[in-house]
Formats: sequence, C-alpha cells, structure tokens
Amino acid sequence: MRVFKFGGASVKDADGIKNVYDVLQKVGHEDVLVVISAMGKTTNAMEVVTKNYFDKSPELKSSIQDVKKYHNQILLDLFDEENHAVFAAINSLFGDLEYFLEHNKSPNYNFVYDQIVSMGELISTTLVSHYFNYRGLKNQWVDVREFIKTDNTYRDAVVDWEQTQQNIKKGIKKKTLNITQGFLGSDENSFTTTLGREGSDYSAAIFAYCLNAESVTIWKDVPGVLNADPRYFDNTVLLNQISYREAIELAFYGASVIHPKTLQPLQRKEIPLYVKSFINPLLPGTSVSKGSDLEPQTSCFIVKKGQLLISLSSLDFSFIMEENISEIFSLLHKYKMKVHLIQNSAISFSVCVDDKFNNFNELKTILSKKFKVTYNEDVSLYTIRHFDDKSADAVTENKEVLVRQLSRETLQLVTVDL
Repeated sequence: MRVFKFGGASVKDADGIKNVYDVLQKVGHEDVLVVISAMGKTTNAMEVVTKNYFDKSPELKSSIQDVKKYHNQILLDLFDEENHAVFAAINSLFGDLEYFLEHNKSPNYNFVYDQIVSMGELISTTLVSHYFNYRGLKNQWVDVREFIKTDNTYRDAVVDWEQTQQNIKKGIKKKTLNITQGFLGSDENSFTTTLGREGSDYSAAIFAYCLNAESVTIWKDVPGVLNADPRYFDNTVLLNQISYREAIELAFYGASVIHPKTLQPLQRKEIPLYVKSFINPLLPGTSVSKGSDLEPQTSCFIVKKGQLLISLSSLDFSFIMEENISEIFSLLHKYKMKVHLIQNSAISFSVCVDDKFNNFNELKTILSKKFKVTYNEDVSLYTIRHFDDKSADAVTENKEVLVRQLSRETLQLVTVDL
C-alpha cells in the first residue's frame, strides 16, 4: 500500500479538489490511503472561532458562518445537484460543531481547541470522498479517530503506538482507495486530539509505519524539497535526494516542508518518502531514503520568524551551574516553551524559544525571582546547514546578529532587522 498526503493548499478550492482527482488518475489509486488536511486556511478560521467562543464575542456566529460559506461555495462548484447527499453530510458536521459550542462545560482551552479545529479535516475529507464517488472513483471514508489513539495532551498529543497499530492493521482495507484525515487522533475517552500544527505529515507516517507501506508521498505546491523557503530566499535549488539523517536534521531545525516527527517512524522501517508537486505529479520530486546525504551538495537555509530570545544572568554574578540550568529547563518544559537554540557562559544563559502557548509573562515572573531577565521579542532564527562565508553573509545583510553559534556543519544566527 502507498500513502499519499495532500495539504490544505492542494484542496483549497474546487479546482484544487478536481486536480487531486486528476493526480490520482495519473499516478494510480488502487491500494492507496490518502491523508487530507483541512481546506485552505480553514484551520486558521477555526482558531478564530475558538477565540471568539472563549471571548464570548458577538462575532462567534459570523465566524462560523464564514467557514460555512467558504465550504458551501466549494460544494456548489463541484456538485450539479443541490440535493446531493454531501450537502446534508456537511451540514450535519456543522451541526455537531454548534452542538458542542452550546453544551461544552470544559474551561480547558486546549481541549476545546481540538474539538473545534478538528472539524476542518472532517469536513474536507467528507467533501472529497463524496466528490470522488460522484466522479466514479470509489473510496472508503475513514475516521482517523477510530485508528490513531493518543494520550490527552490536547494540541500536541502523544501517540499510543501499540493500540494504534492494532487498530490500523485490523481496520484499514487494502486493495481499495481509503480517504482519511491528517492531524487528528482521539484519547481513551474518544475525545478528539490533535498532533500539533502541520501534523498531517505525521499522520501519513503513522499509517505507513503500521501498514508497512511501500512509500509515502507528500504532495506540495513546490516541485520537491528546496534548499530554502522561496518566500524568504531567492534562487532556491531543488534537492533530488536527501538521506533520512539529513532530512531529520533539516526537520529538527524547522524546515517546514517536512514535519519533524514524520521521518522517524519511516526511517525505522526504511519506508521511502517522496515530496512531489501536485501541479506536475509525474516529475520525480525529492526522494528521502537511505543513501547520499544531499544531492546536489549545497547550503540549506531554514528560518523561524517570530521567535523569543530570553537571556538570564545571575543576580549576584555567581556562576550559572548545572543545577540552575536544570531548573530553567524544568520551567521551560512546564510553560511549554519550544527551545530552538541554547547558549551559555559563566554568568549568563540564553535561549531562543517559540512561545506557542503565550506563557512567557507567567514564566518571566517566576524566573525574575532568581535571575535578571532580559528578552527580545519577534526575532528571527536562521539555520544554515553546510554553510560557507557567502551563505552566512547573505543571511546577515541588513540585520543585527544577537546570537551566533556554529558547529562543523551548521551555523545558527538569531537576528533582528536593522
């Protein structure tokens, strides 16, 4: 079995969904499991719904209506008859959302977030499955929550691999086209959980691992894995081949084309990963497998915007020793700060973090009891794999470098614009 993953950009409108249908016609669809994300920017729109719900905003109903109108237009563009069963199916899902909002008693933001935001994937896959059947491409719609089981760490759930493997091996039909959701799972109480933003790639890897898949293909709007994000860098280069190790390094540092958790289960079973273009599906794209670290050999650039640089120094100029660092990391973990870079000296300690859950103000209050705390908001973290002087100069032009750190293969820079 092959596993395909299509992201939100590939199904953002009716033409996109028609194109996914065409891609499957060109590359084959028998014995395939397709993982699909929410359409376009639906996840962002559902985050607005969540915020309005907690803020008790009068905009709550209109924010839901915006999501309804977006999907309804796609339905009207795809289906000739307005009495097609898909309309009732989508309305039923929105009914489930509204029922939850009316009856929810939980004050837990992360729990509520997962129950609301997950509707995007359920809606997109229901719509795509109906459309494929409408075009004569028979398929089985699969509710991923019945297969991928997790703990109850809402918004960043941990997979129960043993239970998940049992479910997938028993429940997924081979020799057919299966369509399911990315990003989602469920806990032991059957409440919906999510695997973290961009977790649909991870979902595809989970299914591939449990099914001993032939391969995983991630379909993107780029020709494959590039050496840099074209939104931030000019003259990008297509990487034809990457080893698992190199890809894991790139993912660890934040390369957005591959989710950091995706590669590890694939590597364990040596399942090749392909990153291909849904615009030109017959092009070879990028292969991630055993073999050459990088082909062609070139510098690779990764940038993480909107980071937070926290610098701590001892109040009495005493050394920051192991016990201090241990305590700092314990607090960073407690307040869910994702650490991307560390640098320390005898009396200072700096970390560049992603404050995903907006917990810094609480953390700062605690840290200030023992340390002098300074910080820079909205900094950029650049990582250059296989760097040289030319690549470093290109990144630092018109920027102030706050932190510079290098190893044999990797240069990292924390910068602010001048």
